[in-house]
Amino acid sequence: MQKPELVIFDCDGVLVDSEVIGNTIMAESLSAHGLVVSLAECMELFVGATMAGVKVKAEGLGATLPEDWVARIYEDIYARLREDCPLIEGVVEVLDALDAAGVPYCVASNGSREKMGITLGQNGILERFGARVYSAQELDTAKPAPELFWHAAQGVDPSQCVVIEDSLNGIRGAAAAGMRCFGYAPEGGDVEGATRFTHMADLPALLGLGGTATA
Repeated sequence: MQKPELVIFDCDGVLVDSEVIGNTIMAESLSAHGLVVSLAECMELFVGATMAGVKVKAEGLGATLPEDWVARIYEDIYARLREDCPLIEGVVEVLDALDAAGVPYCVASNGSREKMGITLGQNGILERFGARVYSAQELDTAKPAPELFWHAAQGVDPSQCVVIEDSLNGIRGAAAAGMRCFGYAPEGGDVEGATRFTHMADLPALLGLGGTATA
């Protein structure tokens, strides 16, 4: 493909390996409040959702959650993420390739700016995004609605943007925004509607920046 004018990254599960950490804590909390779910079930049900959306959906499935559950679970997850939250392998090299090709990039997440500060900040790449860090919570919207992606594009034609996602909510949001999407699925998850890839090392070639994708 011709290289894009902008690459928009999701954060959790794309830039940082935070999904297992967060969903482990959520699964334990939900199980303690009447909705017994495994880590795998929790990830299948809730990856890509806002925490407010998780609460509504979990209660619909039988959980009895306190009114302040969202604030409590954020506190627990943030405390654990501050201990350690590694980057997805190969992400630094992808950013290096984008810089070398002169392609700008940003991050657009359903998560909070505070959470991105914790996860990206401890790994030394937050400053690479500068002011180009966008949270759906600050716009009062959420994927799969397209508004976050349009905001992140900052005037770039959606047809010239590429979104990197790992969740169906994100993929559907990219489609609604009129943007091409690559779905990162190292464990073979559902990325219907996106071009699947399983190794970050393959992404520069897929974006038209040179190199060769692996089999």
